[in-house]
Amino acid sequence: MITVVIPYFQRSAGVLRKALVSIAQQRGCRMPIQVIVVDDASPVPAAGELAGAGDMPCPVQIIAQANAGPGAARNTGLDHAPKETKYIAFLDSDDEWTPDHLARAVCALEAGYDFYFADHYQLGQTTSAFVRAKRIQPTQHPAIPGTPAGLHAYQGDMLDQIIRGNVIGTSTVVYNAMRYRSNRFKVEFTNAGEDYLFWMELAQSGAKFAFSSESEARYGRGVNVYAGAGWGSDEHLLRVHNELKYRKTTLTLFSLTTEQKKLVRHSIGLLRAAFARDVLHRLAHRKHLPMKLLASHAALDPQGVLLFPLIVLKLVLGKS
Repeated sequence: MITVVIPYFQRSAGVLRKALVSIAQQRGCRMPIQVIVVDDASPVPAAGELAGAGDMPCPVQIIAQANAGPGAARNTGLDHAPKETKYIAFLDSDDEWTPDHLARAVCALEAGYDFYFADHYQLGQTTSAFVRAKRIQPTQHPAIPGTPAGLHAYQGDMLDQIIRGNVIGTSTVVYNAMRYRSNRFKVEFTNAGEDYLFWMELAQSGAKFAFSSESEARYGRGVNVYAGAGWGSDEHLLRVHNELKYRKTTLTLFSLTTEQKKLVRHSIGLLRAAFARDVLHRLAHRKHLPMKLLASHAALDPQGVLLFPLIVLKLVLGKS
């Protein structure tokens, strides 16, 4: 069985409906499919969206919970996945799959792999993510024998790949739930690294990765916790704060090489500068300072607090 986990929080009707229809349109999958929608206190309830999706060819379970964020919602879905679930597939509520996504994922996973991801179209793009970012070249990874065209065995260190430039889109992920039944998202990161850390934990444990060079998902425009996250907005500071937390966690959670540590510390330096730049922007424009977030940030990064005057000086002098 494949269990599809959908974290759901939307303010517009019809968004989840499209995601559910894309599941109903799956073709050629050799396994039964079950869907778990975790209604994370969504302003537009999931039940109405399900009713509008028409007759679903697979069971759909809706679990309601107090708002806790997408990572916690995915964890709830994982907690409620039936014991006979062999594979977990993630789909965000504003995204849609191509009709062959699950069939192709099963072909790759049944060939002896633990984790599957695919190329996809990000919001508003006509060029796929793999092609746009140029972080992965499918021709450098061998085709998986006996499977449809475009399925590849990932060659290399996925932990290193994510540190240098993530290639995994969450709504394309399908993985072996029987082998990784206890893995969960770290809920304290709120849309800035909780998914990366999940993939990295699997990579460090020895998971075998496979991927599709064909685009198998299209990302949609739903609720984004960082929408409008420009300079001086609380959303921007929150994003920088959470990304810094993710990077610092990477240093402590994983066994990194000297080069990897250097890359992560460089990213931390850039994030410290971004945080300082935002604070300066607020002061210059007489905007309020979110003191609770600033206190949390100081506790997270006391070294950054000590370096703050130097960072500000470099910004003023145009050296950062």
